[in-house]
Amino acid sequence: MSATTAVNENTRSMMERNVSMDKTSALEMERQADMEAYKTIGSPLVKDAKMSARNVNVFYGDKQAILDVSLDIGRNEVLAMIGPSGCGKSTFLRTLNRMNDIIPICRVQGDITLDGEDIYKSNQDTVMLRARVGMVFQKPNPFPKSIYENVAYGPRIHGLAHSKAEMDEIVENSLRRASLFDEVKDQLDKPGTGLSGGQQQRLCIARAIAVSPEVILMDEPCSALDPIATARIEELIDDLKEKYTIAIVTHSMQQAARVSQRTAYFHLGKLIEVGSTKDIFTIPQHQLTENYITGRFG
Repeated sequence: MSATTAVNENTRSMMERNVSMDKTSALEMERQADMEAYKTIGSPLVKDAKMSARNVNVFYGDKQAILDVSLDIGRNEVLAMIGPSGCGKSTFLRTLNRMNDIIPICRVQGDITLDGEDIYKSNQDTVMLRARVGMVFQKPNPFPKSIYENVAYGPRIHGLAHSKAEMDEIVENSLRRASLFDEVKDQLDKPGTGLSGGQQQRLCIARAIAVSPEVILMDEPCSALDPIATARIEELIDDLKEKYTIAIVTHSMQQAARVSQRTAYFHLGKLIEVGSTKDIFTIPQHQLTENYITGRFG
């Protein structure tokens, strides 16, 4: 190779490296600008927080599903989480009682506390955590047991009742709080799977509150229910907030407006805006929130 050819090759190589660096810098600048555009606005933090998340990131393998989310859930409030499908709201909800632990490729970074205690500490008993932070899923999932045994299951494994009379009281009180007792009191020995969809969901709520949780997480609890059953669940949520802290993921903006005091809007894994439900739905501050609320996308 001649000296001239070598110089030309070196020049070409340097130019290619410079172009590559320019592209990398441009992509990094674009990423930073994009992150800035998604910076949370509103009031994600509250004074009397029951649960707090700080700088939470969630990964499924190499894919990042939650990006640097910080959010409080106030004591005895209902916090609604809304946003388009795949925006990360259900993923974030599951970090609050470590349900993501059962997914091998899932990795959670950041700090999440319950009454100031780190729920991701190495010696955390996840069974006890999920007793304190119960969960109601999108599809009713009663156990293949009697109505009575569905509710008694949690108190039994946690040793909350020391006699049949105590267990009977727990079961009845839980069913009453779930507005179900009067409908099933004469068929407690019948399978829970034989109830209607709305009754099954209320049975699952009774099962969750039977272990006296402090927080109830609800992942689209009404998506599989008819309007009448949905109304019963919404009335129940309004009653339950007097004793419990509730976080609910919902695709129904009307439902969020009816049941929650604060609303958090998620988009592409980022927490975009948080505020009082009334403000979010009437005077949203972020353009993405307004676009979603007005039906421009999602």
